[in-house]
Amino acid sequence: MNKKAKRRLVVVGGIVVIAMLVIVAIAGGGQAASSLSIGDVLGGGYEGKKVQVSGSVVAGSITAEGSSATFRIAPEDGDASQALTVTYDGALPATFGAGVVAVCTGTVTDGALDAAEMVTKCPSKYESAEGSLTVSGLLEQGDAMVGKDTRVCGYVRGEVASVNADHRFTIESQGAELKVRYDGGLDEGISDGVAVVVTGSLGEDGVFTASEQPAIDEAVSE
Repeated sequence: MNKKAKRRLVVVGGIVVIAMLVIVAIAGGGQAASSLSIGDVLGGGYEGKKVQVSGSVVAGSITAEGSSATFRIAPEDGDASQALTVTYDGALPATFGAGVVAVCTGTVTDGALDAAEMVTKCPSKYESAEGSLTVSGLLEQGDAMVGKDTRVCGYVRGEVASVNADHRFTIESQGAELKVRYDGGLDEGISDGVAVVVTGSLGEDGVFTASEQPAIDEAVSE
């Protein structure tokens, strides 16, 4: 074998070795997350490890600043006092909110979960608009309806916002519009033009605060 052939063999061999090292590095960096319970993580021993944990978002625990959110999750059918703090940097889906089951994947850091991925499981809810007020009917009664439990129906107008927004969406019926505020998760089917029924009360600021998950009225469509 001449020197040129030997040199070519050495170069090819080097390329093969480098390619193998890259494959190993990629495989190592993309290792699957361990699926754990909240109790497992709180028990320690997983610092710096990639894990996946699911739990119900604790009411009143959500804080958001810019694209970063911090909240706590507790076991769905367990001890509500046993909660894990989660930080998540990314856009919050409209389905995210208090009481929603969040499946979070990330790295355990200082006893909390630094989540890189999050998906939510929010049960769908359908309800008839029968017996509810239209937006126009609600507003016509003015201050008399402020703070009173009621049901109002209308069509969603515009985009649906995440839980950290001033209000989640606007509904319209009989030519009047009403902003709706809600700190829980929304059915993924709620979008522009969908008929919804919202239970809650009208605030002094003119915004309607929902006390439970807004429902889709599947019997009505535009």
